[in-house]
Amino acid sequence: MTDHRHTVRAYWASAEARDWDTFATLLAETVRYEMPQTGERITGRGTYLRFNREYPGDWHIVPLDVLVDGGRAVSRVECTVDGGTQQAVSFFEFDDAGLISRVVDFWPEPYEPPAGREHLVDRD
Repeated sequence: MTDHRHTVRAYWASAEARDWDTFATLLAETVRYEMPQTGERITGRGTYLRFNREYPGDWHIVPLDVLVDGGRAVSRVECTVDGGTQQAVSFFEFDDAGLISRVVDFWPEPYEPPAGREHLVDRD
């Protein structure tokens, strides 16, 4: 059985370290990423990796909590972007191999996404 708590912690650690090779090993090929506040959806490992590699600004993430229930997990993180800090909640789903198949991020306030990533996302 896969340890989903470990997978989520490794997800955040590899994102913080910008270790995209390790990050990729945690994702299903068909991973789906959603941000309801911006209406953005990203489908596929390669596109999601590129989205994270190209994310603008000086950002850092510290996981505060990870809770697991069966094939799902939720994390609360503290995110610092260009000096401003806020907390976010992310919901994870996993495939049968224990890879992350879906991530839904919730941020405290709705906002317009940064320019320059339109080529990577679908939007409402």
